[in-house]
Amino acid sequence: MHGAEVTEAVRRVTESGWYLLGNEVAAFEHEYAAYIGSPHAIGVGNGLDALTLIFRAYMEMGEMKPGDEVIVPSNTYIASILAVSENGLKPVLVEPDPATMQLDWRRIEGAVTTRTKAVMPVHLYGRCAFTDQIAFICSKYGLKLIEDNAQAHGCLYHGRHTGSLGDAAGHSFYPGKNLGALGDGGAVTTGDPELAATVRALANYGSERKYVFRYRGRNSRLDEIQAAVLRAKLPHLDADNDLRRRVAARYYSEIRNSEVTLPYTAAGETLGERVAGSVWHIFPIRSPRRDELQQWLAEQGVQTLIHYPIPPHKQECYKEWSSMALPISEAIHREELSLPISPAMTDEEVSTVIKAVNAFG
Repeated sequence: MHGAEVTEAVRRVTESGWYLLGNEVAAFEHEYAAYIGSPHAIGVGNGLDALTLIFRAYMEMGEMKPGDEVIVPSNTYIASILAVSENGLKPVLVEPDPATMQLDWRRIEGAVTTRTKAVMPVHLYGRCAFTDQIAFICSKYGLKLIEDNAQAHGCLYHGRHTGSLGDAAGHSFYPGKNLGALGDGGAVTTGDPELAATVRALANYGSERKYVFRYRGRNSRLDEIQAAVLRAKLPHLDADNDLRRRVAARYYSEIRNSEVTLPYTAAGETLGERVAGSVWHIFPIRSPRRDELQQWLAEQGVQTLIHYPIPPHKQECYKEWSSMALPISEAIHREELSLPISPAMTDEEVSTVIKAVNAFG
């Protein structure tokens, strides 16, 4: 989508001859910060780097140290947890609410210890994971609230965009995201000028000015082409998310199969209120016969994905957690199936998905 504008954006950069740390990145950072509602946005190489650099910056600022704990949802994508452990911090896995599949605020306080320094809600599937209760717990215990906003560009919470609700947020612009680049890209948003300056330096080899290195940094910079592409797409983000909501609304109103559980909506929630609750990066249904359903849909010409087949605590890279019992997360990873959802889907394609799901039995 938006091919002509994307092509023009790429042409503009290639003809300029400036590919890094130029006007396109500066302009995108300004425009994205304004959209999110955050004073600062720093373009970085990808979403994992965005989260990793936030924690690294807090450590350089003396607000965290190795061995400190960060509470994370136990059913998230692995990148959320990698960003914590890469900095020598300890991820503390907390189960999600089985209905919303988001971090369960009721379980957070019981996981807080004297070493806890942050809580990281993940706006999984494009649904807002932030709650006033999470913010209250963070305030009560003096914890940083760090959002993983990789899947929720444009999502709102009472009129405020996710990515502006906590102390800092990491964003991913992987091509398949609601706001996607032509390759990898990411950003950090924050209202803290010291954190913003530290992240910016760390992402540029640890340098605040050329050839002077304050930190042992890394090379994680959003390039000019990706920034230009994101600038071209950003003005369309809300409209594209509305198209995703139209697909979701049809799934809600037309899928009727007792083998399938549709994503949670609160009692009395209207479509308009759902607009605030999710931007439908993913439409995650659940079924105890998930694998059979996926095979059936494939035979009907409907491609689906599983987000995600193996929970983090069962991954080989975290084998020290393999004996942990996290039954809610394990059930979600065993039953979740993502139906096609995209602003480019036609009514006919949506009907094909609905018909195929309803015919499964």
